[in-house]
Amino acid sequence: MKAAEVVLITGISGSGKSVALHALEDAGYFCVDNLPPELLLDFVRLELDRYDRRQVAVAVDARTAASLPALIGLIEKLQRKGTKIRPIFLDASTPALVRRFSETRRPHPLSMTDHARDQGHALLDAIEQERGLLEALREVSTVLDTSQLRPAQLRAWVRDLVGATTSSLTLVFESFAFKHGVPLDADFVFDLRVLPNPFYIKDLRPLTGRDAAVARFMEEQPEAGELLTQIETFLRRWIPGFESDQRSYLTVALGCTGGQHRSVYGVELLAQRFKDRNATLVRHRELDTGE
Repeated sequence: MKAAEVVLITGISGSGKSVALHALEDAGYFCVDNLPPELLLDFVRLELDRYDRRQVAVAVDARTAASLPALIGLIEKLQRKGTKIRPIFLDASTPALVRRFSETRRPHPLSMTDHARDQGHALLDAIEQERGLLEALREVSTVLDTSQLRPAQLRAWVRDLVGATTSSLTLVFESFAFKHGVPLDADFVFDLRVLPNPFYIKDLRPLTGRDAAVARFMEEQPEAGELLTQIETFLRRWIPGFESDQRSYLTVALGCTGGQHRSVYGVELLAQRFKDRNATLVRHRELDTGE
């Protein structure tokens, strides 16, 4: 089997798999939605026989629940055959999923059909059942937390992921606001709320950590430099271990109160410091529009 690019989109129902697949289709991928896992090997083989090195994206979800446990073995088999496969797992918090199903009025694929039962409880049960069903698959995938993302953000983040090199470990630096929750996809979380907050300076309040005035303010704070240097030292010490473990992505999340100043500054600084060592991606959850 020839080397190829296959992106495998999986994840929790309601987490945005259709949005992600459309983003890849717009980026030139040949996309198939809801492919039964048992057809994955034959489908990839057929594609490679017909089209040399065509980029392919496949979405698999709970509608094929009985076959999902076999996916990990299929991923490993494709990799042994020389196929470059990127499993991307979309996740979201339970409150976010409940809100989305309520807004769209679509049933969860694993929802019980007993109409006499309270539908709210049925939905919660289905979400938890699906999490258990997909837990092992989540562990071998690159995880994207879509809880706070607008569709345009998700499209941009997916395009960034598939566009990044995976020949070595890619570092994803993500800023976020603690008041909106910690990202589910974070491998490491660092709290920058201990640092002086530019929000309380009138001229800096409307700005972000990407603005020069905020950067100058943070550079003047000795504790900011000390904390970010300690984070850098920690990452440099342990990144080789993740590379040895054949990890493709490592997500480092920096949070502050509003996700606007301190965490954004920290992410920009660390990404700059690591860009010569690793491929780096920058995400600002509360700022990015994805447009």
